[in-house]
Amino acid sequence: MAKKTTVQVGDRRLALTNLDKVLYPETGTTKGRVIEYYERIAPWMIPHVTGRPMTRKRWANGVDGAVFFEKNLPDSAPDWIRHHTIHHEHHDVEYPVVDEMPTLVWTAQQAALELHVPQWRFGPRGGHQDPDRLVLDLDPGEGVGLPECVEVAVAAREVLQGMGLEPYPVTSGSKGIHLYAALDGRATAQQVSEVAHELAKALEQDMPDLVLSSMSRAERAGKVFVDWSQNNGNKTTIAPYSLRGRPHPTVAAPRTWRELTEPGLAHLTLDEVLERMPDTNDLLHPVAAASLGVGRADAGHWDGARTEEVTERERAERQEMQDRLSTYRAKRDATRTPEPVPQASPTVRTDGTPTFVIQEHHATRDHYDFRLEHDGVLVSWALPKGEPTDPGANHLAVQTEDHPLEYGGFEGIIPAGEYGGGTVTIWDDGTYELEKWREGEEVIVTLHGRTNGVRRLALLHTRGRGRSGGEANWLIHRTKDQPTASDSGADERPTAGRGFGRSSGRADASARIDRAASAATAPDERRTMQASLRTGEPALDPEHWAFEMKWDGVRALATVRDGTVRLRSRNGNDLTDQYPELQELAERAGVDGVFDGEVVALDARGRPSFQLLQDRMGLTKPREVAAARRETPVHLFLFDVLEADGHELTRLGYTARREALATVVDPGGAIEVPPESTGDLAAAVEASRERGLEGVVAKKRSSRYVEGRRSESWLKLKHHATQEVVVGGWKPGAGRREGGIGSLLLGIPGDEGLEYVGKVGTGFTDRDLDAIADVLGAIGRDDSPFVDVPRADARDVHWVAPERVAEVEFAEWTGDGRLRQPSWRGWRSDKAPDDVVLERAEDGDDPS
Repeated sequence: MAKKTTVQVGDRRLALTNLDKVLYPETGTTKGRVIEYYERIAPWMIPHVTGRPMTRKRWANGVDGAVFFEKNLPDSAPDWIRHHTIHHEHHDVEYPVVDEMPTLVWTAQQAALELHVPQWRFGPRGGHQDPDRLVLDLDPGEGVGLPECVEVAVAAREVLQGMGLEPYPVTSGSKGIHLYAALDGRATAQQVSEVAHELAKALEQDMPDLVLSSMSRAERAGKVFVDWSQNNGNKTTIAPYSLRGRPHPTVAAPRTWRELTEPGLAHLTLDEVLERMPDTNDLLHPVAAASLGVGRADAGHWDGARTEEVTERERAERQEMQDRLSTYRAKRDATRTPEPVPQASPTVRTDGTPTFVIQEHHATRDHYDFRLEHDGVLVSWALPKGEPTDPGANHLAVQTEDHPLEYGGFEGIIPAGEYGGGTVTIWDDGTYELEKWREGEEVIVTLHGRTNGVRRLALLHTRGRGRSGGEANWLIHRTKDQPTASDSGADERPTAGRGFGRSSGRADASARIDRAASAATAPDERRTMQASLRTGEPALDPEHWAFEMKWDGVRALATVRDGTVRLRSRNGNDLTDQYPELQELAERAGVDGVFDGEVVALDARGRPSFQLLQDRMGLTKPREVAAARRETPVHLFLFDVLEADGHELTRLGYTARREALATVVDPGGAIEVPPESTGDLAAAVEASRERGLEGVVAKKRSSRYVEGRRSESWLKLKHHATQEVVVGGWKPGAGRREGGIGSLLLGIPGDEGLEYVGKVGTGFTDRDLDAIADVLGAIGRDDSPFVDVPRADARDVHWVAPERVAEVEFAEWTGDGRLRQPSWRGWRSDKAPDDVVLERAEDGDDPS
């Protein structure tokens, strides 16, 4: 059995195994050393990969063994790892996003030596942003090497600078050189790829004996292929500071142009990179800073020009900015927080429009942070009550330390115990027009927000003193003269509990939904907010947290339009025809809108039963649906509302949305709006257990609805148990598991033989499935080893001899003696089938 060591990385606990395993035999470099490298390099590497889908190349048995190319986040991954799903034509891929040190260490624990990312980032809701950097991969063919790549790189630098782009070199750690140049995010992937292709062809024309721009492998001997295709939205490039799966632990390492042209240039190893970092810092930092959308000083524009050398004035400005960030840096430890903590001097912005960002900060005291780009930093104020919407009202604005420009793109979780510990999300960002800036006295700006439109704001220091006076308190207000309505767009701040009165029936929703922004998101583009799994009973103050029962069914977004209801599953599948009785929502909702809830089937005791719901799932033929509906009616339990009567509610707090839901929906029949639980979390958990429910969901009262993302503002606490089982068969997989095992049929020995208790299809890694296939392939048999298996579960099964014991985790026993939501834990080689006995259910009931 693999030796396991549990360590604390930031605020996360990780189990590390096989630390002594040698992954690079020629140098004796162990897995423990690889993990140490990624932990130490994290402050410099994470800015280049955060927000991007991560593809991993894993060498579980070292670089001399097989390599596994992995895109999907495995089921065994910790729940706290951020991820986004990319929808492809025939399948979905759930990519991890490496935005904090513990996630990077987790990839190393998986023996993922090479980490690959594209040139674009996910947006706040999981959409693809336009590329924020251009990459040229200079790949030497047979007979050429690094010297020839350097020759091409120097020529490419001149061309890129002529386009207003400043390239930064990286020796790839494999064969060639990568050139990175920051972009301003205004060109599509196709446009960037086309420009890169033209650039490669221009280099080929200038250097025909050395450069190749076509994809033809037959022509690469003796030439350097300028791979422009890395800018395609579907392509990835080895991440800066990633290790390579080569005989030696080489690194994709940023270099200076001077060392690139010095004799004896060679790829750097992990030891060499770590040794030089304190002196060089991140040589690629200008690309990361610009790509995070925080200033783009060196990004340039397609038609822009850039000064070739840094002037003495710029050096002085950089030194001033370094001093302005000293307070920010002193409060943060780059090894403990995912926040950007730049060590090098900030980059001076020489062109373009200044930016702003408003970040929602759930910390000890929830507030909003208002930041304006000015003189190379983000001048920052904390807004305890948020941005004011009434010209007659002033809100307090407390000036805080200047932040680096990189912070304008930051979203993430600051670990508890660190300065500002809590969750940070971007509420609005964009550019602004500066009307007045009297240092330490008055600021007047017009914001052009991506989310909340155009509005004019003024900040006034309460005593007219600057930072040197030590007075932090300002007032912020919305001016009376605002941009015209046609230009302003949606402009409201989410305020929990504002503008909703409890009523029934079909009152005028527009009169009740006060000051909410206009909804602009199409229903098909809506995505559910997901809760983060939490074990135990964390200390949650009922004043700040609401507790709801967790319903065991199918998550659905219900859109009401013109008297018709359309249902979509969490992954976008249309469920409308499966549940015709839920058209009742159109009558129960007083307005058109988009509602979040759970489709459930109730058992004889009125409890949601996922087993019963199986009878309704997947049916679409009217006759089959009608027959199943008579036997198993369903209900829609609503717990949130994203849109009502054309108003966007996702930016409001939880309390406000719940009040809106109660206001616009009159429950009854098949439509329910369950109330939140009374009392504290312990009481809610106990009530859930007594009612035989799945668990509890805790929701922060101030939290907005973050679409398409898993949030720490929603926590799910489930009742679980474990059970040893005997495997008696397997069913083929579908999708990415096609051609292999999809699920296993499980049983427990009884008086009459092996009694079927359900099947498990989750909790496996790809490696688990390969190993399980090898085990079960040797013990196949023609007939079922079970006493009885339902016909639907027995279809297409490959039976096996009941010789192997495994363990699963599950939620609870169903009334008909089945495991509900089992998840694979692994084989129990220390157990024989005769050793397996029925474990007593957690609530004390005997499922038999």
